[in-house]
Amino acid sequence: MIHNPILRGFHPDPSIVRVGEVYYLATSTFEWFPGVRIYQSRNLQQWELIARPLDRLSQLNLAGVPDSCGVWAPCLSHDGSEFWLVYSQVKSFDGIWKDSPNFLVTAPAIEGPWSDPIFLGGHGFDGSMFHDQDGSHWYLSMLVDHRKGSLFGGIILQEYDPDSQTLVGPVDHIFSGTELGKTEGPHLYQKDGYYYLITAEGGTDYGHAITIARSGARTGPYEVHPRNPLITASGHPDHPLQRAGHGDLVQHADGSWHVVFLTGRPFTEHRRCILGRETSIEALIWLEGQWPLSGSGTRLPRLKIPQPKGLPPAAPPPEQEEHLYSFDSLPLSTDFQSLRVPIEETWCSLSARPGYLRLRGRDSLSSFHEQSLIARRVQHAYVMVEACIEFHPDSFQQLAGLVCYYNTAHYHYLAISGHEAAATLSLQVISSRTHHVTESEPVILPKGQPLYLKANWHTDALQFFYSLDQKRWEEVGTVVDGSILSDDFVRESGDQYRPAFTGAFVGLCCQDLRYRRAYADIQWMRYRGSGEGMLS
Repeated sequence: MIHNPILRGFHPDPSIVRVGEVYYLATSTFEWFPGVRIYQSRNLQQWELIARPLDRLSQLNLAGVPDSCGVWAPCLSHDGSEFWLVYSQVKSFDGIWKDSPNFLVTAPAIEGPWSDPIFLGGHGFDGSMFHDQDGSHWYLSMLVDHRKGSLFGGIILQEYDPDSQTLVGPVDHIFSGTELGKTEGPHLYQKDGYYYLITAEGGTDYGHAITIARSGARTGPYEVHPRNPLITASGHPDHPLQRAGHGDLVQHADGSWHVVFLTGRPFTEHRRCILGRETSIEALIWLEGQWPLSGSGTRLPRLKIPQPKGLPPAAPPPEQEEHLYSFDSLPLSTDFQSLRVPIEETWCSLSARPGYLRLRGRDSLSSFHEQSLIARRVQHAYVMVEACIEFHPDSFQQLAGLVCYYNTAHYHYLAISGHEAAATLSLQVISSRTHHVTESEPVILPKGQPLYLKANWHTDALQFFYSLDQKRWEEVGTVVDGSILSDDFVRESGDQYRPAFTGAFVGLCCQDLRYRRAYADIQWMRYRGSGEGMLS
């Protein structure tokens, strides 16, 4: 059996392709750098991170982009000789104007090297590429229509010319969507004399869905599946996999099909998906000339599905995981990402002090530009994170520590900072809830020795601790609400035009709001996660 989600924690907008016996799956990364994460698998259950293709500034510069903008909805494909990756780089999403240029990069192998980007256009977001059987290449995108506040203007199609590296010919408006609305995430396929168009509709919340239409001609007109939507959890609030939508199809060597799509798992009474939007999979029943149907017999995604025949056996995912990041060798684990800008030796060094990770302080946690923060996805409902850190600040404007982070307006930060008494440190929890910042009563500690920091995060309850010897742990502050680090909370409390599409991270950071001279040395960080119960 294959157990859903197949990619846990923040892994939205999956795009999948099979090349030979190997499946490759790409997911969105938004403001996190490097851009796009590509995984490979031979059995559809165990996935290995194999590439982070947008890894240099010539491909991707996210400095200044707002929260939940950046890299949206990658489309990964293969034309028989090389890989193609289309992605949107959203620069602004406030108000009626949406700045969302779309780009293409290519590579001879999945590991790269990936090319510098080719600009495709800024019609809208969620661009994808379709390689037709006649050898032509076609670019699809949703169309942003700012008139009358509509935003979602349907799906457009235009030919791409590899020789001139430009879109050519007419722009055809091929699909206006169904009554669900908010039509986006298009992908095109060819089967049994039909062109099949898959779209995401209903918005990426609890009304999300996958819909399908087909036509005998590439440019339409497209007839809507009489049993749409193909996949959705809408109307079933107690189902364990919610927000199901934005999918992509893959055909197996035996001719059968599956669909991958995003889902969310609400763990709290307020229906907040702290882990963000994850990737799940479902089988399709697709007889020749007929419409595809979900293998579940319903529109609902399943927690377990039969594995396709002929694939290597799939073991269920472990209920508990532990990762120790010791920082005593190069390179830095690919579990970690940075915000908006590349991880560089100038601010994140494994060589400045051998055996330690050195973070040099830069911007505050509110910055869209140069944060010295590295973090990994939260992938479990019950999480314990520990770190050993040395920090010698001279001012309250110099901070470092352990952070549980959603975006610049929502985080809980166990922060070490300078204190008025030169020989001491201040340790406190700084929490931001829609930019409203609260601080716990500071704990005053002596300078000159390592501090052990810990976060126990059990669904929505988050408690921080510290220790001087890693044996006796003392609470810092009271239990704080971990569920504010979710799309759901941000949408409840924020501007309707401002996107909230990522997921919770845990990591390490350092700020120097004075001279950018202060640095923190981290000896190790440990992540322990469980899907079933509390960790002690």
